[in-house]
Amino acid sequence: MRPALTLLKVTSLALGLAFTHHLAAADLTAVRVWPAYRTADSFERISEFFNGQENSSGQTLVRSQPNIRDGFYFLTRIKNTGPAIMDVRIEVSVIMPASPEPRRITRFAATTVPTGNHVFQIGLTGTDWPDAQVQPVAWQIRILDTEGRELLREQSFLWSQPAKN
Repeated sequence: MRPALTLLKVTSLALGLAFTHHLAAADLTAVRVWPAYRTADSFERISEFFNGQENSSGQTLVRSQPNIRDGFYFLTRIKNTGPAIMDVRIEVSVIMPASPEPRRITRFAATTVPTGNHVFQIGLTGTDWPDAQVQPVAWQIRILDTEGRELLREQSFLWSQPAKN
C-alpha cells in the first residue's frame, strides 16, 4: 500500500508542476504596445558618457542585431502576475508596405520576464529595418517559453483582419 501512495504523490506532484507551468501563459498580459522608429541617440543617457555602458533605464532592451541601436521598436509593457519566467524567446512578425507576406524575426537573445509590470524595448535593428520613414502595415509579437509554447501574443488590429481575395 505504501508504494502506491508514493506513486500517487509523485504523479500528483508531476501533474501539479505541469499544470502550474501551463498556467504561466495566463500570467502574462500585454498592457500596451507603442510601435515607433528610434534613433541610436534616443537611447543615450548621461551615465553612458561617464562609464561607456548603455543605460537601459530599468527596461529590457532586446534587438535583432544587438550592436545596432537605430531601428523600429515595439515598446511593450507586460504585466506578469506569476513568478519570473526565465529564458523566454521573442518573435516579431511584420508585414511591410512593399510585400504582403509576413516576415518573422526570431534573432533576439533569450531574456527573463520579471514578476510585476515591466517594459521591453523590442527592436528590429540594422538590416532588419529598411528606413526610418517606413511603418509596418501590420505586426505581431509572440513570447515563447523554452519549449516553444506561446505565453503571450499581441498584434496590431490589421494583423487580425482576414485576407481579401
